[in-house]
Amino acid sequence: MALNDTVKNKKGEVLQEIIINSNQQKKPVSVGKSGIAPMDLPQSTAVISHATLESQQAVTLSDVLKNANGLYIMGTTGGYQEEVASRGSALAGSNIFKNGVRYFSGMSTELSGIERVEFLKGSAAILYGNVAAGGILNMVTKKPRTEFGGDLGFRLASFNTIQPTLDIYGSLNKKKTILFRTDASYEKGDSFRKEVESERYYVNPSVLFKFSDKTQLLVEGDYLNDHKTPDFGAGIINYEIVAIPRNRFLGVSWGYFDAQQASATATLSHEINENWEVSFVNALRYYDTELFSNTRPNASGGTVSANGDWTRSVQKSKVKDNYFLQQLDLKGKFAIGKTGHQFLVGADNEIYKTTTSAFKNQVYDTINIFEDYDPSSEAPIPTMIPNTVTTAPVKRFGVYVQDLVTFNKYLKLLAGVRYSNQNTENSVYTFVYPPATSPAQNPVVTNNYDDAFSPRVGVIVQPSENQSLFASYASSFQVNTGTDVNLKPLEPSIIDQFEVGIKNKFFDERLFANITAYQITNSNLAQISLENGNSNTSIKELTGKTRSQGIEIDITANPAEGLSVMAGYSFNETIYVKSNTYIEGSELRYNPKNTANLSANYKFVSKRLKGLSIGAVTSYFGDRYAGRSTTAANPNYRLIKLGDYVQLDATVGYEFGKFAIRGRLANLTNELSYNIHDDNSLNPIAPRSYSISLNYHF
Repeated sequence: MALNDTVKNKKGEVLQEIIINSNQQKKPVSVGKSGIAPMDLPQSTAVISHATLESQQAVTLSDVLKNANGLYIMGTTGGYQEEVASRGSALAGSNIFKNGVRYFSGMSTELSGIERVEFLKGSAAILYGNVAAGGILNMVTKKPRTEFGGDLGFRLASFNTIQPTLDIYGSLNKKKTILFRTDASYEKGDSFRKEVESERYYVNPSVLFKFSDKTQLLVEGDYLNDHKTPDFGAGIINYEIVAIPRNRFLGVSWGYFDAQQASATATLSHEINENWEVSFVNALRYYDTELFSNTRPNASGGTVSANGDWTRSVQKSKVKDNYFLQQLDLKGKFAIGKTGHQFLVGADNEIYKTTTSAFKNQVYDTINIFEDYDPSSEAPIPTMIPNTVTTAPVKRFGVYVQDLVTFNKYLKLLAGVRYSNQNTENSVYTFVYPPATSPAQNPVVTNNYDDAFSPRVGVIVQPSENQSLFASYASSFQVNTGTDVNLKPLEPSIIDQFEVGIKNKFFDERLFANITAYQITNSNLAQISLENGNSNTSIKELTGKTRSQGIEIDITANPAEGLSVMAGYSFNETIYVKSNTYIEGSELRYNPKNTANLSANYKFVSKRLKGLSIGAVTSYFGDRYAGRSTTAANPNYRLIKLGDYVQLDATVGYEFGKFAIRGRLANLTNELSYNIHDDNSLNPIAPRSYSISLNYHF
């Protein structure tokens, strides 16, 4: 299948998308590059389809992850981003993708143009290089279609939120060799938190050029402009969450977080013959952000005192980033003797250039968190003084090869290896006030070069076409900062992952049940070197060790006509096994040991109720810890335990003619919990809320 995710018949015509009971388990994830069928992949995957996103009225990644076992939101720092994690690892910008291209995750995500969301759990280093071991998330946008059509929608939600949307597609010529699609949306609203508001614009245009039945070029653009009021919350005193109203805002009312992200991707694919295909991706991405707000509570010297007094400071920063990607892949199928081969070879080249401008924090005022906040009493907005400008260009290059070998219908072997290198430069210019006659070295420049091999091998045993057992090993690497005791750059940490599992299909593929167990070990974790009484945290040694162990159970079912069910359970324990800084055996923060999900949607099939659908989404989030991990050097640091909670959402929809109306009641039981970063960004989850949308399909 071509990499643009369209399906063609023998004449090369793009077929209309067909979704049967929202079941996506049969298809390989596009982010896997080689098109290996899920039953042949010795790795756990998950796909959240557009039908699920639509029926559940999903508008945030938090909504999406309610359907994904083992993935969760570990924080929402400042209220303007969602920090995703899996298997004890944070999935930062290197692990979040859109159409297979790295996506900046430090801002909110717009889902109106998303066709499906894919998760490839565990190590993906062989395909994408320097990525965290927990897995990768890929958002696939809507693609051009042959016939003219579209959708016009309007969503009304709690907290004065409105969102008109537009989706239009079709052909630009009579031969239907030039196809297009454009998705656009606008959203404006307030929040359950006083003084907090947001506004965003989004557009996602794409054009598909069909040069022949075998060659095509897909050009995609993506632009998001997002404005939000930063909200770091408050309500933690001496590592204890104190009772203040859920809607109380304690930031500066004039604060803002402005972000925009623009990308353009061109994917040229050519089918050499029925067994071989080559593709080339050329992409660029740009983002810039500006944050001007109060600093976090309990940070930058602004500790909240026992009586609730908090001396606030003000912070300002600007970040700009340019990113370029070139990626070449060749994949094919062939036989050598009695063995079949599904082969992939590729190379990618990435360039980042990030510039960060930081300003000096300034003390602003003092408030009391137990009192209602009055914005009219705020001091004037201060003039900020530049402090540092940091430029950090990064160059990455990788080559990889992978082969799925089929010995017979019972036994398969997946093996491959990647070589990656990364060159990182860091230049820090510090402003001097007043200008010095003989300033110190300015800017201060450091260079790091890292390279690593990332192998993967997996054995797949299939007693029948409906059952697959697998065992696999994969490694990834983590680039480290700082130096060793000889002031030489640190080598990257190598992370090993072992995974075993069983995948099952039952009842003519109406039920999929998968069980996976894994262990992820970082045996050379970078930590401060205590040799010769060293206290410089930039001088490190690769002697620490962390271990993540867990099991995951996934169930996807279509037990009856019109009924789709997704369920899952995950157990994970991520601990420090060896450390000279943290207590050995203590858990890493933000990671719940237990998570579970259960969602169901039923479309009535009787004539009287045809068009009506109802659904429920239940998610369980287990105990986890925030705060600061207790260390031998500072036993005053304490962890903050967050209790478990269950969140229940209900959905209903009705389709009549070309119209559809859908509604959602979120957090029906008005559950209260928090997302916390350290002890300085406390964000309560949203209370009970509603969302209603009306769509016209043409």
